Amino acid sequence: YVGDGGTTGGDDQGNAEISEQELREIHLPPFREAIERGAGSVMISYSSWNDVKLHANRYLVTDVLKDELGFGGIVVSDYDAIDKIDGREDFTPEEVRASVNAGLDMIMMSDRHEKFLDYLRAEVESGRVPMTRIDDANRRILTKKFELGLFERPFAQRDLLPEVGGEQHRALAREAVRESQVLLKNDGVLPLAKDGKIFVAGKNADDIGNQSGGWTISWQGGSGDVTEGTTILEGIRRSAPGAQVDYSRNGEGVDDSYQAAVAVVGETPYAEYEGDRPDGLGLDDEDLATIAKLRESGVPVVVLTVSGRPLDVAGELDGWNALLASWLPGSEGQGVADVLFGDHNPTGKLPMSWMRSFDQQPINEGDGQDALFPLGFGLRYPS
Repeated sequence: YVGDGGTTGGDDQGNAEISEQELREIHLPPFREAIERGAGSVMISYSSWNDVKLHANRYLVTDVLKDELGFGGIVVSDYDAIDKIDGREDFTPEEVRASVNAGLDMIMMSDRHEKFLDYLRAEVESGRVPMTRIDDANRRILTKKFELGLFERPFAQRDLLPEVGGEQHRALAREAVRESQVLLKNDGVLPLAKDGKIFVAGKNADDIGNQSGGWTISWQGGSGDVTEGTTILEGIRRSAPGAQVDYSRNGEGVDDSYQAAVAVVGETPYAEYEGDRPDGLGLDDEDLATIAKLRESGVPVVVLTVSGRPLDVAGELDGWNALLASWLPGSEGQGVADVLFGDHNPTGKLPMSWMRSFDQQPINEGDGQDALFPLGFGLRYPS
């Protein structure tokens, strides 16, 4: 909260140099909707709005979030974020005062908790942080603990641990995957036949780490077998046991005997900061070379983008027979195959405008820019 998606240049922890009207029209509505649906906590962004750090912005935290939107839950800081208010290492009494008086109820810290408490006590005793602010924070935290039943049931229900990652959970995850697939182009090659001869290629076809993205097991995620599950290639083979499915990461071995070639390309794992790509969001050289090899065979080419955001593909799109935005399907790659073979008609719709070129960023509905695919776009198969 709020506006970290509108920072200049898309910089993580950057500065949203936008008007209040744009902030309210573009960035505030999701928070209003979440609050109306009962969200219990809101985390403040590392970023700034017109050079003022959000963690010190009383107007946006207290006046807008708490008072105007009526948020009655807990406002929590991001990880060690109060350290960053003045742009220097470590935190100061002034940063403690600024963040708490801005309206933060809970401060997330990696260490130095005693130091923070000493500073806060001194600020309260001096009157620079009023007790009414402390009472408000405690009231909000205690209320949520009561609502969650933590005083009656303070410990985790460990008898449910064996069910985590079980068949019921994976079935639900697979359903979420297939319902999130967005079909952006299709000249008739999809859905694929289950008794055909299919070639699969691409660095994201058989890599569960890549299809899971960041914040999976580790902060930035990682390629390879980072967790249990089904890759997209494995899902294709399971969904079409009667088909001949051949695979090569770089497309080596493809020829015109195949009914279709599926290129699973896109991004490798990242989380915030490491995911900044200020120089562009196009496919990398490996992806482009793989797709080019498939096209040279003369068979129809279906491109699946595995990514956490829209990619800059307008320059290549004309040469593809179909494009499916698969986002980050996580552990259940068979949900992607459910759509490829028509077991599930694609129902996903774009939750944002898809850029025609990187130069259009940021692009939003109603800003007058000509998107490659508009907000809400998503094709279905003919009945």
